[in-house]
Amino acid sequence: MGKRIAIVGGGYLGAELAKAMDQIAEVTLIEPRSHFVHASAMIRAVVQPSLVEESLIPYDRLLKRGRVVAARATAVDGEGVTLEDGTRVEADYVVLATGSDYATPFKPKGADIDGLRAANQETREKLLAAKTVGIIGAGAVGVELAGEIAHAMPDKEITLITKDDKLFAGKPDSLGASLSRKLKRAGVELILGKKAEGLASMTEPHAGSLTLDGGAERTFDLIFPVLGARAASELLKNLPEAEVTAAERIKTDGYLRPSSLPNVFAAGDVADPGDNMTIVAVSRQLPWLRKTLTGLITGRKLADMKTYRPWGAEAPILLPLGPVRGNSFLMLFTAGDWVTQKMKGAHLFVSKYQKLLNRH
Repeated sequence: MGKRIAIVGGGYLGAELAKAMDQIAEVTLIEPRSHFVHASAMIRAVVQPSLVEESLIPYDRLLKRGRVVAARATAVDGEGVTLEDGTRVEADYVVLATGSDYATPFKPKGADIDGLRAANQETREKLLAAKTVGIIGAGAVGVELAGEIAHAMPDKEITLITKDDKLFAGKPDSLGASLSRKLKRAGVELILGKKAEGLASMTEPHAGSLTLDGGAERTFDLIFPVLGARAASELLKNLPEAEVTAAERIKTDGYLRPSSLPNVFAAGDVADPGDNMTIVAVSRQLPWLRKTLTGLITGRKLADMKTYRPWGAEAPILLPLGPVRGNSFLMLFTAGDWVTQKMKGAHLFVSKYQKLLNRH
């Protein structure tokens, strides 16, 4: 009998790891959602509705040999995973990739794919009717959302508000400065270094007012609160010696282990090995996990294998402002419109994930 791997969570890391290990192990992917959600394309889907169905991809063709179990995991131990109905998935190795939660309408609430469809449509209708749009938070989602709306609906009055003094302060100044210029050129008002308070909701688009530091009040026909992801770490918090860090993430050791259980690994947004919560981080964690699990399956000892090295500050980031413009930081330099368009802006990797899930 081959080695058994249980992967909890079928997002960017879990789905690709399950497919990569399918030929050399008995893989069980535990995922309550019926569809893979290509969340980064859901930003543009607010202004381009055709992207919704292209970005919601069924899991039914993902694995050739292994199985996808549509269920929620409720407990993990050294021998496997317990599901909500009490069923056990026994495993030699467990990988926890439960991801993160984000504001509506960019990720579903729980397993509610139909709810995500409805939220996208409702948000788009509100956006079409709105004249003034406030976006609270200028991380990747906030900046990209401002760019997408400005490109597709240039008649909207868009204001991007952040408590930070500049965009992407952790990257070279050239990145934030260039993005700021392009957003302003597209008609977006930037309010930097001002915290917004008094939001009616921290997670759902809504109409209303907010108060900025200093007492100024602003009213918008539609407010998008995009204040960052929170790791979906409930399952991991009960592991022995688990340590919670910022945004509810769980600290991992040099071998991406979140606890004292030697055969349980964690990766993606829920894990904190020193990477930010990005798909770029997954692109480094995934090959390390694939290589390490393959080594374990073929009899190597974990102590004899290389530890995981996080990206750190040099991690790349791709930031399209719609399908044509944008900027990217590629470790050594800041790239502009053409490179960003070719790498991400024009296609948003939709075909990559369609292919991953064997849809074409």
